[in-house]
Amino acid sequence: MKQEKDKELKFKKLGIDTVLELALIIPSSYEDYRIHNSLQDQKFQLIDATIESVFRSANSIQITFYVHNFGYSIQGVLFKPKPYMLHQFQVGSRDYYYGKIDCKGGHCSMSMPKRVTSIGAITPKYKCALRSDVMFRLIEKYLSKESLLNEGVKEWVADEIINIHFAQDTVSTLEGRCLDALKYLELYTYMQKLSAKRRYFKSIVSQKCIYDSWCKTLPFELTQQQIKSIQDIADDFSKEVAAKRMIVGDVGSGKTMVILAAAFMMLPHRSILMAPTTILAKQLYEEAIKFLPNVKIILVTNKTKKIDLSAYDFIIGTHALLYRELPQAALVMVDEQHRFGTIQRNMLEKLVSSGKKKPHYLQFSATPIPRTQAMIESSHIDVSLITTTPFKKDIDSKVIGKEDFKKLIEHIKQEIEKQNQVLIVYPLVEQSEMMAYQSIEEARGYWEKNFKNVYITHGKDKEKEQVLEDFRDNGDILISTTVVEVGISLPRLSTVVIVGAERLGLSTLHQLRGRVSRTGLKGYCYLYTNLQKSQRLEEFTKTTSGFDIANLDLKYRKSGDLLTGVQQSGSSFRWVDFAHDELIVQEVKKDLTS
Repeated sequence: MKQEKDKELKFKKLGIDTVLELALIIPSSYEDYRIHNSLQDQKFQLIDATIESVFRSANSIQITFYVHNFGYSIQGVLFKPKPYMLHQFQVGSRDYYYGKIDCKGGHCSMSMPKRVTSIGAITPKYKCALRSDVMFRLIEKYLSKESLLNEGVKEWVADEIINIHFAQDTVSTLEGRCLDALKYLELYTYMQKLSAKRRYFKSIVSQKCIYDSWCKTLPFELTQQQIKSIQDIADDFSKEVAAKRMIVGDVGSGKTMVILAAAFMMLPHRSILMAPTTILAKQLYEEAIKFLPNVKIILVTNKTKKIDLSAYDFIIGTHALLYRELPQAALVMVDEQHRFGTIQRNMLEKLVSSGKKKPHYLQFSATPIPRTQAMIESSHIDVSLITTTPFKKDIDSKVIGKEDFKKLIEHIKQEIEKQNQVLIVYPLVEQSEMMAYQSIEEARGYWEKNFKNVYITHGKDKEKEQVLEDFRDNGDILISTTVVEVGISLPRLSTVVIVGAERLGLSTLHQLRGRVSRTGLKGYCYLYTNLQKSQRLEEFTKTTSGFDIANLDLKYRKSGDLLTGVQQSGSSFRWVDFAHDELIVQEVKKDLTS
């Protein structure tokens, strides 16, 4: 009992719960306490020595060692010695000492020698919340090949991990199979934790769903990937267990039709859809009215009067839904789910649950994620990817600088003459000395003086949704921050200019580019930068798939914690590189599900 409590306390101090997490705290260095008969310059080494003389000065102790394993003498130097050190070095005494040996001009010395009592082995040193010797005793007690195999780890991985902690030789670099083992174990531990987080509940409704009849009523054909996602959802609805699925689509991949198909398949039972903004909720409502003509649909925003919602089959709304008396629903959907907090999403689910039974839950996102991340996410939630778009967008992307400004103005004038609209995205609202680019407040004067119908908005603008609607109907130029990144449909928008483009992640640039050419217009995306050259931006201009861009983003940025699906608080992976380790992710996923 005492032993178990001691283990619990030490694990808590290290911030871990399992032996696998303990195995991932690897040594920061090794001390080789084996006797070698030849001197190794610039390395830490153990000597078997007799002290021939000791000279003390104000700030150091100089020691002459006769080294028996070399057969000659070397100097030892202790800088700023502590009082207890003085008693460790007595003339005539023979002991083992460890320190770094440095040779210059034929003279060799050992700096900061320390007396060693336990010899003959390589001792790992740990930098962690526990003292290094305490940590090693903990490792010796709980980490073995057997304990790793009992956790389901592959034998070759267990062998490599054990070799890192109980090294037979000093490990200077982690590479090859040793590094692969760390990547494997890191993913295995993480994905196992994710799987454990998943909870299964009985569904309020399970029914066989047919969607062919609805598809035939559409004035266009759905893509193969839209149909595959709809089939995934149909399979979910037929099970007794409540679905938990994430549908990730590229910008303009047509995920709205998947949302509507899900609501259709759930009939005659009720569906609820929550969107992050009034504009998005309105757009989805308008599409639903158009493509689900015989379904009773209502839009709920903070301006909607309190009415009995139980008369409707499909309730679409903003977070205002959370503050309404909601009728029981068999299906809950959340669009752009990363824009809501976990608490808000859970609240909606709870509001429409029935005792221990839960509604089917679908979350949608237009922020593509790397395929490796999708595989990892699938440990705790089912994932469908829509990587193709219904029609190929014709967008020219180009990196521009100050010298191109005149041509840019000409282009903007031409587009406005064609009744098209232009979006100019600035990095900041107000002036900043830290920024080499103009802010909205500094730049607006130029645009308002030289152009008509200029609209301005930003993230802190309380009227931003109204401004976007007014611009959509009457504007020529919209000046904004990245507030327009997600969702809003601007059918006449043909050009986006992103100022200080190198400051934004590639996925954000892709979202902004996705605002143009929504209806097949010829589109233009200009990336304005003061940099002389940017390989990252040049690669972006040649890449159109959001999923390829997500991989490209990984190449240039370190990934964050995936437990939430977006980069939020939490530790980054230390060993795994999502841009290159897809095969290891596949292997771990297979091993965890077999």
